[in-house]
This record gives sequence, C-alpha cells and structure tokens, in this order.
Amino acid sequence: MNLLILTDKLIHGGAENYFCRLENEVHDPDLTVYTAAGPGELQSHIKHKENFHPMSRTNHLKNMTSIRRLILQRDIHLVHANSLRMVMYLCIIKMTIGKEHPFTILYTKHNVTTLEKYAKVFAKLVNTYVDRVIAVSEFERENLIEKGVEAAKITTVYNGVDLERFYFSSKQKGDYYKIGILARLSEEKNHQLFIQIANELKDVPNLKFYIAGDGPEQESITKQINSLELTNITLLGNTSNPEEFIKEMDLLLLTSKKEVFPMVMLEAMATGTPLLSVDVGGVKEAISHNETGFLVQQYSAKKFCDIILGLVDNEEMSRELAQRARKKVEFEFSMEKMVERTMEEYLQVSRR
Repeated sequence: MNLLILTDKLIHGGAENYFCRLENEVHDPDLTVYTAAGPGELQSHIKHKENFHPMSRTNHLKNMTSIRRLILQRDIHLVHANSLRMVMYLCIIKMTIGKEHPFTILYTKHNVTTLEKYAKVFAKLVNTYVDRVIAVSEFERENLIEKGVEAAKITTVYNGVDLERFYFSSKQKGDYYKIGILARLSEEKNHQLFIQIANELKDVPNLKFYIAGDGPEQESITKQINSLELTNITLLGNTSNPEEFIKEMDLLLLTSKKEVFPMVMLEAMATGTPLLSVDVGGVKEAISHNETGFLVQQYSAKKFCDIILGLVDNEEMSRELAQRARKKVEFEFSMEKMVERTMEEYLQVSRR
C-alpha cells in the first residue's frame, strides 16, 4: 500500500513534529510512505528526502494540483492529513478525481479549528469525506462527537514524545529559579497571564521568567512587558532546540485558553521539568495534580503564584514529581507507542 502523509508547513509545532516522527519512524514491508508539506525549519528533520514533496505556503491551487498528481502518479490509496486545510484540499481532489482513483482519508485533529464554530458544517465535511479520524486525546474525541462527527469514525491515539531526544535529567539548584513558557506568541496561548504572574512575583528575589517562541503577538507582548517595566522577563524568540530550553527551566507554565493535548506538556514530563498548567483540553489526561504536575482550575495569577512560591524551595517535591511524570510518559506517551498505534490505524483502514 502507498501512503501519503500531509501537513501545512514544517515550522516548530505539535502537528509538525508529529508529521516528522511519522516520516522518520513508520516502517512496514507492505507500506511505501510519501510525504508533502510547506517549507520550514523542521524540513532538515526529514529522513526520506527522496519521497518528500515540498508544497507552497500560500499557493493553494498549486498545492492541490501537485497533491492530485502525486496521488495518481504514485498510486496513493491512503492519505493522512494533519490539518483541516489538508482535509479540505483532499475533499476537492476527491470530487475532481471521482471514481477514477478512489483513496481513503485519515485525519489527525491536532488543533482547535476555526470551522468548528460552525459545528454542522464541520461535521458534514468530516462525515462525508473523511474515512477515519484520530483524536489525540479523549477530551478531543468527546468534543468531535459533540460537534456531530460520527463516533464510529473516531479513535484516540495519544501524541508521543521522543524519549531519547527529551531525556530525563535531574535539576541542579542554581543562582536563579527559572520559570518558562514555550509556545507560539499567539492570542490563544495567553502570554498575558504569564506576564501577569511575573508581575505579581517581581519582588521575589532569584526568580527569572523566560518566554520562548515567536508569532503574531510578539509586539503586543513586548509592549506589555515594557509598560510594566518588568526586568525579570527575558524574551528569547524562536528556539530551534526546544529540549534544551525545557531542560534549562526549573518550572514550565502552560497558560493557554485552548489546547487539545499539547506536546510541550509531554516534553516537560519527559525531561524532568515540572509543569504547572491551567486545566484545559486534554491536559488532565497526562497531568494529575500533585502527582505528575500541577493543575490550576482558573485563569488566576494568584493561584499560579501560590503554587510557584510553594515549589521554589521544595526541591524534594519537584524531584519526586518529575520522576513520576517521566515514568508516566514512558508507559503511556512514548513515540514508539504513538507510531505503533498509528500504524495499526493505517493497516486497519487499508483492509476495508
């Protein structure tokens, strides 16, 4: 069977890293894997460059034409889409190909999409054209069913983290207690709350805050930091080595307004960096409060600050929690497990 895996672009992000892991790790004597994506810094991570097909970031008609040609020329019968945009490409291609070359669409839903505001339209699109949906958390599976997607189409396959790249390391007490956030600088990631927390704790000695990532809210975030005259926050910009940033932190915060099942959570758990998160999306499927991380039920800077202040001098609690988190990731959220479960979906769909 010939398989084509698609994603929008190869920038740093959960869906994009997932795409690269599948491209690197999916191996089966009965499966030939082709891939296509727009450019980005993760393109260097592609191992099988002979089967990789670059796409445009902006020319959608050109992309649909090249994907259609690829499906016909390479006799593709299963296409794995990793964004709703790729699903929409494939719907149009399916209509133009007709019965000339039938192919199956598998869709992994990584993110909250704009089309979900129109639940009936979203469900109609998925139910009509998509043969199988992978949800990356049980939270997202229930969300899809609530939107009207047929339950029989959906299976849950959790994201997996590369345990060798994100290896465990014990924290050593330094001159500063470092608190970080690693996320795209966009409205839904809610950096405003992170800055508010830093502002509340600006008079606590030896606390430093770090923001890694770039995005459309960079100017707004910079202005907010400057207006509060916060010298305890450092903006680092985009990072090509997220594992190094996470390992450097004593605590990682997740303040998002919306999440499905964030990869940065698993990466923090794998490396031994405690995570303090808002209870959003599928986060609680990996984080148990005071066991494998810390959960806050409200978007309250005070509640975040209370937990932070309790952790700063409690190295033993952080160490024990980090060890439990690592074990949970090894048992439930490894890259090998994710690839294995996704392969099962490929083979199951192909037998239909």
